[in-house]
Amino acid sequence: MRQDTGQVFRIEDYRPTDYIISHTRLDFILSPHETVVTAELDIQRRASTPAGTPLVLDGDELECVSVEIDGESLPEAAFEATPQKLTLHEPPSKAKFTLRIVTRLDPSSNSTLMGLYLSSGVYCTQCEPEGFRRITYFLDRPDVLSIYTVRVEAPEQTAPVLLANGNMIESGKLDGGKHYAVWHDPFPKPSYLFALVAGDLGMLRDEFVTSSGHKVDLGIYVEHGKESRATYAMDALKRSMKWDEEVYGLEYDLDVFNIVAVSDFNMGAMENKGLNIFNDKYVLADETTATDADFANIEAIIAHEYFHNWTGNRITCRDWFQLCLKEGLTVFRDHEFSADQRSRAVKRIAEVRTLRAHQFPEDQGPLAHPVRPRRYREINNFYTSTVYEKGSEVVRMIRTILGPDKFREGMDLYIQRHDGDAATIEDFIKVFEEVSGTDLSQFSLWYHQAGTPNVAISASYDPAKQTFTLDIEQSVPPTPSETRKRPMHIPLAFGLIGPDGGDIKPSATDGATVANGVIHIKKRKHTVHFHGIASRPVLSINRGFSAPVTIAMEQSAEDLLFLARKDSDLFGRWQALSLLFTEALVQAFRAVRGQKTPVFDEGLIRAAGEIAADTALEPAFRALALTLPSEADIARDIGANIDPAAIHIAREALLKAIAASNAEGFAEIFDAMNLEGPFRPDADSAGQRALRNTLLDYLSVADGNADRAATQYRTASNMTDKSAALAILAHRFAEDQRSADALADFERKFGSDPLVMDKWYQIQATIPGTAAVDRVKALTQHKGFSLSNPNRVRALIGSYSSMNQTGFHQEDGSGYRFFAETILQIDKGNPQLAARLATAMRSWRSLEPVRREAAREALTIIATSKNVSTDLRDIIERTLA
Repeated sequence: MRQDTGQVFRIEDYRPTDYIISHTRLDFILSPHETVVTAELDIQRRASTPAGTPLVLDGDELECVSVEIDGESLPEAAFEATPQKLTLHEPPSKAKFTLRIVTRLDPSSNSTLMGLYLSSGVYCTQCEPEGFRRITYFLDRPDVLSIYTVRVEAPEQTAPVLLANGNMIESGKLDGGKHYAVWHDPFPKPSYLFALVAGDLGMLRDEFVTSSGHKVDLGIYVEHGKESRATYAMDALKRSMKWDEEVYGLEYDLDVFNIVAVSDFNMGAMENKGLNIFNDKYVLADETTATDADFANIEAIIAHEYFHNWTGNRITCRDWFQLCLKEGLTVFRDHEFSADQRSRAVKRIAEVRTLRAHQFPEDQGPLAHPVRPRRYREINNFYTSTVYEKGSEVVRMIRTILGPDKFREGMDLYIQRHDGDAATIEDFIKVFEEVSGTDLSQFSLWYHQAGTPNVAISASYDPAKQTFTLDIEQSVPPTPSETRKRPMHIPLAFGLIGPDGGDIKPSATDGATVANGVIHIKKRKHTVHFHGIASRPVLSINRGFSAPVTIAMEQSAEDLLFLARKDSDLFGRWQALSLLFTEALVQAFRAVRGQKTPVFDEGLIRAAGEIAADTALEPAFRALALTLPSEADIARDIGANIDPAAIHIAREALLKAIAASNAEGFAEIFDAMNLEGPFRPDADSAGQRALRNTLLDYLSVADGNADRAATQYRTASNMTDKSAALAILAHRFAEDQRSADALADFERKFGSDPLVMDKWYQIQATIPGTAAVDRVKALTQHKGFSLSNPNRVRALIGSYSSMNQTGFHQEDGSGYRFFAETILQIDKGNPQLAARLATAMRSWRSLEPVRREAAREALTIIATSKNVSTDLRDIIERTLA
């Protein structure tokens, strides 16, 4: 476990290294317990660095075997090698020299899954952000770019596949049943993009011809027998390559592009140059083992990692404070790719739901930080929704402000100017300012200022003057270490909707800057007057979620129902219905807390039925519109003194009200949607399944019996329908024998497939109620469960703590205590996983007093435990602060 030095890194302390490493030659002799790594580093002292300046290289739990300079062994007094650092006290006075370092590793015992480790017999690396220092001593930081040549040697029987970055330039047989391969990457890259994989793997081959006629060999490596399940991932890869050429003019630049899927992986995937390593969850799929959500995630993540080839690899980040430069930009690009492949409106709604569920709570809690953090103690803990999802929203706002043409022009200049650079956010912003002539200095606050802005809007209509007026005020709430906030540049897309549902065009506008359907909010307060408005319009605001803000606006239920039925912006229609649902649920929560029966507006209940039946809307949109806000969403809107049990009762009451009133119509739609023919993972087919399964849940509530769900479970020919039916049986009919039978049947059929079994664990982990903690405890003893597999831990422990509000937040604190004990166990082997799971406690202060105290006690148990990792301690201390 990495030593906790307590050091805090600050962006203002950045300075370039005293030395650079122009070329890196690595030789790996692989062995499960004694892998030998020889690194030959061409070192160059910067012109500004005085001769004799010590050279200090990073390490992490390394065993140093030998050190040489220019072929000569160094005396012990000339250097100091510890597991964490290699220091050359007096390097050669000449400007260039070659440093040769030999280290010895034990991949089989590396449970952190960082550096080089052995996973199910396969050697694998993960070096982002600081894993390379677990392989050899190095200047392990993003701004040290080096050209890599890598030789890999291993027994051919156990590791017939030998992969590294770049193109293979040599391979051959060796004595003793061994073989080797040499890979060369001609593009300078930081150490975090280094990758190596060796093992016995099956392969799916294909090729892609770029727009300039260059043939690229494509390979996806998976466990033997699973090659056919990589077909969709290969198709997504080829579509991603084509899209990047067509939309951004970016071609792939090597002769090969390889993907490897492994089962033990902390992240979703890693964009290593030419050799992407994936969690197999985001590669393997067919209709009998993967849901439509799995197919969509595979498509998006394959695209994300491929797009990093330019926005992340060819242009990398100067330091880890600039992480959003590669991640936020690439998330934006993969969102746009998915929107083009699927339904743009449905994709946008899904993105916003994710942002509100994960990033908004982050912004509102003790872990809040800017999109570009100013300081960190453990960089692993800043792979956050703020950096990724909010970072993407910031890029989207740049495009909204400048327009698509100027945005593309800026992207072209960014690639041209910074190819081969380690760049900064300032570099990124500057190209857009140059191509557009726009001052984006105020807009840049989105990168530097934490918190979710709130925009308060009041509207008035003067029929005599035919003027519609908006008074707008923005504010940003205080966040840790930052209490005073400056006004932001907030681009709010809008529409003024007339009685017929069409957008009204004003004859004139004055006040805040309004252009192309966007109000540009820059001051604390604005007033906007729209003239020539013949009748009172209904305001559709923040269309397409043009800015990641909260809106406080008094709108009547009638206006919101009108928007839900008429808004030409589909996001606006969904948003209006979601607001109505949320307000109804908050009121129902208050009624439950006051020991009263919730009562719901009949107009809202009818609107749900109307949307379900509206065939002019695509099925995927109807499914999303009918999906009530989650219990966590409701808690976020309530804000304080949260009682998860009361929220659950309130949500179930609204669900039952909608189901009872619309049961006949829902049944007609459900019965008419029997999908026939072969399974297709396309967006239209997935949308139909989504609507049908949403209606199945409502109908199960309306009927009060398990018949439909049990029948669907038994007859389903695809995993989407089967797992949806299983979840309904387990969550709604736990006392029905058919629920237990279905869970047992699922385990019999899929017990040997880890990815499918993760769904089995997740479904049971999210069954609501007070029995949840005992159920989850029992499942940790199940023969298939292991704390060493991140996917399995996330499926059970992660789902329980983040998705099961009543089961986790038990009034007696048993859920928190179990969680604390489990996190401490995980931390012993995998600190990164433990820290990420611990963020489930970030909103503990918003709970009602009894649960709040129980949560604090559980957090204190972790905080006061001995030998807690840097990763976990950082999260817990900030959560408790």
